[in-house]
Amino acid sequence: MRLLLADDHDLVRDTLVAYVESTGDIDVDAVADFDQAFERIKTGDAYDLVLLDYKMPKMNGLEGLHRILDLENAPRVALISGDATREVAEAALEAGAAGFVPKTLAAQSLINAIRFMAMGEQYAPIDFMTALDAPPAHPLADKLTQRELQVLEGLTKGQSNKEIARGLDLAEPTIKLHVKTLYRKIDVNNRTQAALVAREAGLF
Repeated sequence: MRLLLADDHDLVRDTLVAYVESTGDIDVDAVADFDQAFERIKTGDAYDLVLLDYKMPKMNGLEGLHRILDLENAPRVALISGDATREVAEAALEAGAAGFVPKTLAAQSLINAIRFMAMGEQYAPIDFMTALDAPPAHPLADKLTQRELQVLEGLTKGQSNKEIARGLDLAEPTIKLHVKTLYRKIDVNNRTQAALVAREAGLF
């Protein structure tokens, strides 16, 4: 079995490669960003499965997943992430991903998931997909929906509406509506004020 792993964190990537290859029947090619992964696939290297880190450079949210799936003779592609939400996982699966793998998954479970997806099945851990969202830990967060909190987090990172939209796989006009609503809810007038309020509240 041939696996392509794309992850920009050296330690994570090297650890995963070492463990997966220790099984003896999985050969792993590893790259550090989306562009390298895309080139490997475009040049004709055949993989039974491609694992893409959701937050690595050039992924642009689910855009990277769509780009690979749109290729002729596209390989099976799954996302791996340490902090993606259940909503992102659901969107990836709906788009045709072979699966979603949290980085918190036990090592042997990861191997089982890789084999499962390479065989043509779709994988997502039941406990992750059915877990209840954690209740807000701050009164300010209590005023906002989960989506508005995600948008606010993007504002605190200095992201544009377009960047936030890509990360959440939403349309830019939708993000603008969320921004306008959260401004009203937390009583601010612009992005800078919203970011300051969020940071002072310790939300992110």
